[in-house]
Amino acid sequence: MASFTSLTDEALIALDTLGERATGIFSPSLRLGVTGLSRAGKTVFISSLVHNIIHGGRLPLFEAQKSGRISAARLEQQPDDDVPRFQYEDHINALVRDRIWPESTRAISEMRLTIEYESASGWNRLFSAGKLSVDIIDYPGEWLLDLPLLGKSYQQFSYEAFDLARSAERADLSEQWRTIAAGADANGAADEMLARQLSESFAAYLKACKEDERALSTLPPGRFLMPGDLDGSPALTFAPLPVSIDDRAKSGSLHAMMERRYEAYKTHVVKPFFRNHIARLDRQIVLIDALQAMNAGPGALLDLERALSEILACFRPGRGNVLTDLFARRIDRILVAATKADHLHHESHNRLQQIVRRIADQAIRRADISGASIEVLAMSAVRATREGTVKQGRETLPVIIGTPIKGETIGDEKFDGKTETAVFPGDLPTDIDSLFRPTDAPVEPLIRFVRFRPPKIEMSDDGVKLSLPHIRLDRAIEYLIGDRLA
Repeated sequence: MASFTSLTDEALIALDTLGERATGIFSPSLRLGVTGLSRAGKTVFISSLVHNIIHGGRLPLFEAQKSGRISAARLEQQPDDDVPRFQYEDHINALVRDRIWPESTRAISEMRLTIEYESASGWNRLFSAGKLSVDIIDYPGEWLLDLPLLGKSYQQFSYEAFDLARSAERADLSEQWRTIAAGADANGAADEMLARQLSESFAAYLKACKEDERALSTLPPGRFLMPGDLDGSPALTFAPLPVSIDDRAKSGSLHAMMERRYEAYKTHVVKPFFRNHIARLDRQIVLIDALQAMNAGPGALLDLERALSEILACFRPGRGNVLTDLFARRIDRILVAATKADHLHHESHNRLQQIVRRIADQAIRRADISGASIEVLAMSAVRATREGTVKQGRETLPVIIGTPIKGETIGDEKFDGKTETAVFPGDLPTDIDSLFRPTDAPVEPLIRFVRFRPPKIEMSDDGVKLSLPHIRLDRAIEYLIGDRLA
């Protein structure tokens, strides 16, 4: 982690942490990072977590709520005025009133959930305020994948980008960009229009890698996919060039222009993101869409494993002590959660969790993570389906039942967004390792994907809408914050 920051950065982080710790003496808080790669369900996870805690949802494994020790939970003003607020109310309206999925994370946002509780320990009740503020920080996983760039030169970044682009899963998608780059003279005069052409073709290649058919995950620089307010700026108008690791850029050349903008990207975009947000986290959940990667084949699963290892390597894991905690935060718990478990019958949930465990274990070894507790989970923050069975000849098939989104198809049937249907999603294999073995044969999708609308929320007898249904959200909440409410 030292390569991510300078001594000046560390001094600023220490000052920020010291100030936050002083405030926390009288108002305890926990900063929870929520990230994941696109379409993993970050927005839905945060919305459901907050809604279920505030409205007393069915969370039997969340001990503080189950035992009746939570007296109140409410939203309060967030501590960072320079960070956009997570638009919780808009997202809940989309889910509950309109029954549409809210817009996905495009930039960083934040909200504060304050929980008043009674400690289970008489000793703690004497010294604890009985109040915890959970600051939830939502940010794109694609931005997190930029952090390893802080330790890489432009030449190294270029070499690795071309090496990855020539892989079997990417070669056809990157061909146009690689052709343009091959025709560019790195030592020739800097050319703004050529730089723009290279960056746009490189960004188009990265975006194509994200599509469902490939479902690839290792796609830095992340702002090329989610530029935010940097769209069109010189900081994003660069791309790798076919230069060797030892090449030195000539003054005024295209190579020098690209190198200067790459370094500016790290200095003005990546480093402040780490210092202001990642270095301040206490807990972290990483959401992944393992089902889509499985359907895309072994290459996508191995790429997800690579991306997860790079994400884990970006965190500051570990447990501090009274002295070190005054100056530096460490992430002591990380949860890796596979979402969309409601797209499978419960008979396959354990296998999905085993697959995530295999991905996480490999990523942990590659990232050399130590000092933090890391758990895995198969879950669905909002359950869009229910389970049933159908007869097919003499066979009884387990199915999931829900309302497909308008325009979804199964065979020749196209759905209108109003009609419920039963879908046999398929089974995950018992041989987990077979999913990761490279093959030249065409990949047949394992899971029959249909995108369902959010569920219809029923009313209670007194006219109050019930909380959002889920799969294992309570386990996630208990792991991430349960010990702080003990």
